[in-house]
Parts: sequence; C-alpha cells; structure tokens
Amino acid sequence: MFDFTPDPSLAKPDLYRELVGAADALTAGESDAVANMANVAALLGEYLPDCNWAGFYRMVDGELVLGPFAGRPACIRIPAGVGVCGAAAKTGETQLVKDVHAFPGHIACDARSRSELVVPICRGGKVIAVIDLDSPDLARFDSDDRAGIEALGRLLADRI
Repeated sequence: MFDFTPDPSLAKPDLYRELVGAADALTAGESDAVANMANVAALLGEYLPDCNWAGFYRMVDGELVLGPFAGRPACIRIPAGVGVCGAAAKTGETQLVKDVHAFPGHIACDARSRSELVVPICRGGKVIAVIDLDSPDLARFDSDDRAGIEALGRLLADRI
C-alpha cells in the first residue's frame, strides 16, 4: 500500500518534484495505461489544491476521449481543435488559460471551472493524450504548474 501525502507547506516546484516522484513509483513497471492514468489522476486530486477536475483525455481515432480523472462527470468526447483540450491536442502545445470564458470555443463541461491547464503527452511526435486540470479560481495556474505538469507528461509518455 502506498501513502503519498503531500506537504502543503512545500513551494510549488518542490511539490511537483514530489508528485512526479510519486507518479514514477506508482507507474514504474506497470504496462496497463488505464491503471497508470487512474493512479496519477488520484495523485493529481490529492496533490493539487483548488482544482475541481484533474485527469486525462486519450487521443482515439483523431479525437479526445475521456480517460481516468478525479472530479465531477465530464464531457466524453472532444474533437481535436475544439476547446482548451482540443487546442492542446491539435497543436501539441501546453494551454495555460487564466480565464476559460475568454478562450474561443471553450467547452464548459463544469460551469464552475474558471481557469485551466492542459498539457499534451506525446510519443513519437504524436499527441497520445492530454492532462487536463480545471479550477474554480481565475488564474489558478502559473508557470510552476505548467513546468510541473509538463514534467509529469514526459514521465508518462511511455507509460500510458
């Protein structure tokens, strides 16, 4: 049994180092992508305060399909290029959105969400999934969050 309890007094870079270390410990040697995404979604829910949704969308036949997550029920399918997740999937670039209501084409799966961070996970030059974080707070995510979740995405690229 694992016990990964984040220290709330840690600075964000240190918190993300611990999060990536916990994800590494949980996913190392496990070949099942869904199991790995499920455990990491649970870690995201534990480690990141002020998030109302944290999880994965998987790229399946050119569109994003809901994967494991922590939060309220969500949109099941998102076309590439639509919304924040779709933009990350289409461009292969992280989307850090301080106010989702100002983002063209934003998809409101949860009306409480006000800011969002979406990081594409790439393998072989192709987006295979995205990590999606939503918050009810405006401008919840910053460059430390971006760097931390991008590091997590790099770790998971060959594990999901």
